[in-house]
Amino acid sequence: MGADGRRKPASDTIHAPKGSVNMTSEGKIQGSLAVVGAGKMATTLLRALFDAGRLDAASVRATTRHADTGREVAKRLQVAVVTSNPEAVQDADLVLLAVKPQALGDVLDELRPHLQPRQLVVSIVASATLAFIERHLQPGVPVVRAMPNTPSLVGAGMTVLSAGTHASEEHVARARALFEAVGRVITLDEKHMDAVTALSASGPAFVYVVLESLAEGGVKVGLPRNIATELAAQTALGAAQMVLKTGEHPALLKDAVTTPAGCTIDGLLQLEEGGLRVTLIKAVVEATRRAGELIAG
Repeated sequence: MGADGRRKPASDTIHAPKGSVNMTSEGKIQGSLAVVGAGKMATTLLRALFDAGRLDAASVRATTRHADTGREVAKRLQVAVVTSNPEAVQDADLVLLAVKPQALGDVLDELRPHLQPRQLVVSIVASATLAFIERHLQPGVPVVRAMPNTPSLVGAGMTVLSAGTHASEEHVARARALFEAVGRVITLDEKHMDAVTALSASGPAFVYVVLESLAEGGVKVGLPRNIATELAAQTALGAAQMVLKTGEHPALLKDAVTTPAGCTIDGLLQLEEGGLRVTLIKAVVEATRRAGELIAG
């Protein structure tokens, strides 16, 4: 930030003190951040962090493959954007990898001479294993694998973290500080990451199909489309909050709504007959299988 409180122009490059990616007492993340691959997920995370007041745009340098895309990102987020990955990470305390899975190997080989053990690498690249990333870096560089999802944009994200060979609890805490600003964060063994990718990263798309279908049902029985969509979305939000806040199994909460000889049981029978339950299970299973194929780990 400048002295007048405004963000500095995207062409400015600010170098924060090395090794200082921590949280202040006000909850702000300190230190310099390099974002390698400023695509949809990375810019979603940055926007949410900025909006939450947890990160200053002046401490961020991002990369894009094409200059015109970089200019658009720089204008929208007011961050410095370059097309050179080594230039972006050279003085960064924390490096966020957000490139396409198929491009990761080449990008890591390009970055290898420029990343040191004093830096922390956090990867949100789907399907890229810790072993794969560590193989392409110099020995001792700490890596944390993260899988966030797009609801991070509205502060309702779900992120799962897995620590690499050289990542300490402090490194995991630093990664957690990034993602806690935009939702829930849990740590799991990496063996679960393909399933996490399918369930919480791909899952919002599955839920949107359910919401769209519920709203269409409301339209079918006479509700205006905007009202039906709002009712469906708020109902799903409330149901999810019931699960998270009560800790009850969804089946028990479903039973609490389903009164004898009522209308809910008739609707549930239609869902069972249509195979909704099995179809959703298969969607997660298939997405998990595909997640394991995106990159050779």
